[in-house]
Amino acid sequence: MLRLFPIWASGIIFSVLHSQIYTLFVQQGRFMKRTLGSFEIPPATLGMFDTTSVLITVPIYDKLIVPFVRRFTGITKGFTDLQRMGIGLLVSVLSMTVAAIVEMVRLKLARDLDLVKSGNIVPLNIFWQIPQYFLMGTGGVFFFVGRIEFFYEQSPDSVRSLCSAWALLTTTLGNYLSSMIITLVAYLSGKDCWIPSDNLNNGHLDYFFWLLVFLGCVNLPVFVFFSVKYTHKKV
Repeated sequence: MLRLFPIWASGIIFSVLHSQIYTLFVQQGRFMKRTLGSFEIPPATLGMFDTTSVLITVPIYDKLIVPFVRRFTGITKGFTDLQRMGIGLLVSVLSMTVAAIVEMVRLKLARDLDLVKSGNIVPLNIFWQIPQYFLMGTGGVFFFVGRIEFFYEQSPDSVRSLCSAWALLTTTLGNYLSSMIITLVAYLSGKDCWIPSDNLNNGHLDYFFWLLVFLGCVNLPVFVFFSVKYTHKKV
């Protein structure tokens, strides 16, 4: 189980990034144009694109990507479980990068249209968020499935159930860590709070997203290092 620990720990940062689907992505959407004709789109409903990406990515992965990659790797599953997890980590960082860029554009519009103090909706369509939701869902397909298979196959036979549950614990710890980071950022940024609760136009949510991109970029090479050093269990 100690051999699994570094791989396990890398999942905590992934969960921090993935948790933004249900938190700050929604907050970002609240200050974007959400009307479609006479209908107002609830910002939380864009989470369906996370699910949609899973429904699209899984068959594409099984029917197209695996057979293609298998020709080069000779591995039945195409990628190893660790490679699949690494791809998921990379895609999650790309998702946060897109979110940061969208927020930069939104804040620029807010400044140009003098909407910073008023906190009014910025006329940037909420559908610009779709790529970040889609990428995060795709990253989840790679990371979560790879993680489940890796911990089940590599854990000692007598504690396989325990190790599988242990792997899922990273989701909980990632959510707690995300809350801690937000609280710490709010405290350190003081009056110039990056994430004001009532008016994101007067904040810098883009800075927070870039911070998560940085954490993801630090986490990825650490994961690669321990993955290369990892010795697989003998079957």
